Amino acid sequence: MTALTIPEQTVTSGGPQASRGMLHDMWVIARRGLVHMKRQPEALSDATIQPIMFVLLFAYVFGGAIDVPGEGNYREFLMGGIFAQTIVFTAFGVAMSLAHDRKNQAVDRFRALPIARGAVLGGHAIANLFKALLPIVLMSLCGLAIGWRIHDGLVHAALGYLLLIGFAFAMIWVGVLLGSVVATPEGVQGIAFAIMFPITFMASTFVPTESMPPFLRTVADWNPVTTLANSARELFGNPTTAAGPNDPWSIAHPITYSIIWIVAIIAVCAPLAVRAYQRSVAK
Repeated sequence: MTALTIPEQTVTSGGPQASRGMLHDMWVIARRGLVHMKRQPEALSDATIQPIMFVLLFAYVFGGAIDVPGEGNYREFLMGGIFAQTIVFTAFGVAMSLAHDRKNQAVDRFRALPIARGAVLGGHAIANLFKALLPIVLMSLCGLAIGWRIHDGLVHAALGYLLLIGFAFAMIWVGVLLGSVVATPEGVQGIAFAIMFPITFMASTFVPTESMPPFLRTVADWNPVTTLANSARELFGNPTTAAGPNDPWSIAHPITYSIIWIVAIIAVCAPLAVRAYQRSVAK
């Protein structure tokens, strides 16, 4: 059963105090999630082992068989796709953690505390944003070890990482929505894999979209995973698909298109997630 630590400030001899504010309560929940990650490192396999495994497998097994635009280095082309895929999988982790809390009745115990409304969801979002930084760091180090390099300077590199973090935050709200709608971790796992794997593979994650059949290429060109991967490649100065005169707007402006998706996902999913969560705990 999930352990629940009650902050000392919330209980006195005279009874429970009022909430100390949204930010404080969000940090209490976030700190709880970070402590769980520290005490259960095996739960971080999706953020540690899996990204490194994908980098090494595709770099060494498929690297020699895939042509890169401009005859560039496939390992440098690959890194943008691996970054994008791992960022999308961020939704999976937060959905699982929220579903575990619902199944183990930790959410019910939170409701018995003087805690601000929305603090549970906000705390999960913050904790998983920290968790999303871990694979980005590990993949960067692994990429450097296999030959990946940043060629466009620190400013563009910083913008590339900020874009990845922003997209990770957006995907966290997708995960919060999924974890609020689906009641069990098993259900979350099944739905997440059924949706996320096709999305991340029908993109320029591992191969250029030029090699795809026409219909699939059209889907991939408008897939935000493609534009996120291309944005990372462009900002890091790595090989990427150059936009042609007949390419869609998304391919010609991948960074802008990715930012639009970040704003749209947060604007749509965050309110829906809050509403779905409130309905789920009110049952």
